[in-house]
Amino acid sequence: MSLINKISKITLVSAVTAFALSATPTLAETLRLLTWGGYAPENVVAKFTAETGIDVEVTLSNNEEMIAKLRATGGGGFDLAQPSQDRVAGAQAEYDIYKPMDLSKIDASQFITSMLDATKAQTTLNGEVYGVPHVWGTSGLIVDSSKAPDVKDYIDLCDTKYEGKVSYRLKRPTLIGFAFSMGLDPFAAYSDTAAYEDVMKQVEAKLIDCKSNVKTYWSGGDEIMNLLRSGEVVAAMAWDTGGWKLNADNPNISFVAPKSGALGWIDAFVLPKKGKADDAAYKWINFVMQPDVAAMITAQAGNFTASLGADAMADDALKARFQASFPPEAIDNIKWYPPVPAGLETIEGGVLDRVNAAK
Repeated sequence: MSLINKISKITLVSAVTAFALSATPTLAETLRLLTWGGYAPENVVAKFTAETGIDVEVTLSNNEEMIAKLRATGGGGFDLAQPSQDRVAGAQAEYDIYKPMDLSKIDASQFITSMLDATKAQTTLNGEVYGVPHVWGTSGLIVDSSKAPDVKDYIDLCDTKYEGKVSYRLKRPTLIGFAFSMGLDPFAAYSDTAAYEDVMKQVEAKLIDCKSNVKTYWSGGDEIMNLLRSGEVVAAMAWDTGGWKLNADNPNISFVAPKSGALGWIDAFVLPKKGKADDAAYKWINFVMQPDVAAMITAQAGNFTASLGADAMADDALKARFQASFPPEAIDNIKWYPPVPAGLETIEGGVLDRVNAAK
C-alpha cells in the first residue's frame, strides 16, 4: 500500500472514530446526596439540574444510618452528606469518613453568620473544618400567653402559680435547658466530668422541687400538642415547629425562644472522604443557600435553613411566626449542641431516673 493510501486510510479511520465519539451522548455529572426527608425536594433538584446540568441522586437517611453507611465504605458511595453538626467531629476522629471543607468554595455571604461560625467551630478537628450549616431547628418553650404570660425561660415553668399545668420531657434537652436558665453553662463543663456532675446535681434538685408543677412528662409530639390545645397544660418545653402549628389554630399559643437561649440543632453539609464530585457538591451547597431556593426547602421540610434572608421569602404566616419567635438577638443566643463526650449520657441518665422516681 502506498504511503498516500496509508495516510488516507488513517485519516478515514480517525474521522470515523471522531464521528463515533461525537455521536456518543456525554454522561451527565451526578451528585450523590445522602440527606434527610424534605431537604432535597423534587422542585429544587429539577431547578438545580436545569441550571447546572448536574443530576442529583438522593438517598434519604438519618444520623445513625448515615454514619453506618459511610463507616462501612470508608467514606465512599456518596459525594455529599448531611449529618447533624454534633455527629461530625466525633465520627471523623473515630472513623475517618469525611474530608475537610474548602471554605474558599463556599459563599459565606449567603449564611447567617452566627450559625456558620457555630457549625465551623463544632465540626473542627485538628484545625480543619469538616462542616457548614444547612437546616436547623430548636427546642424552647411553647406558651399560652393568655394563661402563662410570665413564662419567658425554662425555670419559669417551676413558678408555683402554674402548679400542675406545665410539661416537659425527661430527656437530656430538659437538663441542658434548665441548666442554662439557672445561670449554669453545661456545655462549658463538658470537658470536666466532675464539673458536669456538679451542674447536673443542681439541675436534679431543681427538677425534683418542680415536680408538683408538672402535669405529665410528655413523650410524643401529638401528646404535648393535645395537652396545650385542651388547656390542661399552659406552658411546656418543646420544639419550635410544634409551637408554630398550634399558633395556626390558636394565636395565644406559640413558640417562645427562652431568655437563656433556645437549644439548637443543625444538620450540616459534609464531604464524604471518598466522594468523587466535590465541585458538584460545592455547587449544590451554594445553590440551596440562595434565599429563594432555601424558602422552597423550608416549605417542604417545615424547618428553616441557615440561609440569610430566606425567612423573609417563606409563606407569610410561617414567616410571621418565625420572626415573632426569633428576632435576630434570639437567633444569636441559640445554644447549639456540641458533640457529647463519652460518659456524660450515663451521668444524665442517672439524673433523669432519680427525678422520675422522686416523690
